[in-house]
Amino acid sequence: MKWSTFLRKRLWNNNSSLVQLLGLCPVLAMTTNVVNAVGLGIATTFILTITNSIIAIFKYIIPQNIRIPIFMLIISSTVTCVEMILHAYQFNLYRSLGVFIPLIVTNCIVMGRAESIAYQNSILVSFFDGLFTGLGSTLAMFFIASIREIFGNGTFLFGINKVFNILELNDFFTVLNKNMIIILAALPPGGFLVLGFLIAFKNYLDKNKTKTKKKCLKCIYSNPKDNT
Repeated sequence: MKWSTFLRKRLWNNNSSLVQLLGLCPVLAMTTNVVNAVGLGIATTFILTITNSIIAIFKYIIPQNIRIPIFMLIISSTVTCVEMILHAYQFNLYRSLGVFIPLIVTNCIVMGRAESIAYQNSILVSFFDGLFTGLGSTLAMFFIASIREIFGNGTFLFGINKVFNILELNDFFTVLNKNMIIILAALPPGGFLVLGFLIAFKNYLDKNKTKTKKKCLKCIYSNPKDNT
């Protein structure tokens, strides 16, 4: 498989959040704020990459009949390490993400990639699968959170000081006046609506791309080169 196809499939064509609709609990719960969404997305990406790589390394010595408990042990150990690192070095972000960090253990994206990819492929493929799958989910969360934060709170990158300690609490962008915000966007139903609109927009782009390809092929076959 070409690397361009490999990358496109995980970031766009088979995006875990917009196509497979996996792990929607954190996607909808943490996307009221861009900083929290990207923070959780990066943590999930790191865990996906590490667990995929570890499982691919030891796949030949992991007994098939008890592979699921072993996967869970590897995933939970990695999540615990990430949680401790965030607690030590990014405490404010750790407090904002709260229970959703340990809940990555139960995220079906992580277990799904371990079972379908890491246990059956090489270390290199497993590593990049975890990386690009996580980045695809992070990008989806970024777009959802951007729309919800802007329309729901009128701000963008509120709380960026949680990640960069040199910044102040007031270092964020005010996009909309408080009188112009739509509170529904920040509420749980707004998360479902924004997700639905993004999925519809992605499907629209994919359909247009397919139609364009068909038109190009039609033009090529209807106007063959003159061989005389």
